[in-house]
Amino acid sequence: MTGQSGKTIVKISIIVLVVTAIAGYSYFQSRNLIRGPLVSLSMLPTGSTVASALVAVKGTASNISFISLNDRQIFVDKDGKFNEELLLSPGYNMWTIQAKDKFGRIVTKKIELVFNKN
Repeated sequence: MTGQSGKTIVKISIIVLVVTAIAGYSYFQSRNLIRGPLVSLSMLPTGSTVASALVAVKGTASNISFISLNDRQIFVDKDGKFNEELLLSPGYNMWTIQAKDKFGRIVTKKIELVFNKN
């Protein structure tokens, strides 16, 4: 009976190991779908004061099906990078970048800059 119970423990251990490996691999492959849209800005920190009226809004986006800047569609390259130039008005300026994935999840980033031409 000891030989039979030892074989059963080995079989159960192998089954648990295989199921755990499949679950881990499935999570690893679907992590981007689970995470939702991601937007990262690589520009001046929000709230900064700038002396130039022309500002580049740069960043990367992943897991998206649509991205917009102030409700105007913008486009990303094959690496997910975007680069849009904006003309600032004197004083306080605010823009919104909104990204949506194919499941309807939305991420919003706000950009606030102050243009001081002095």
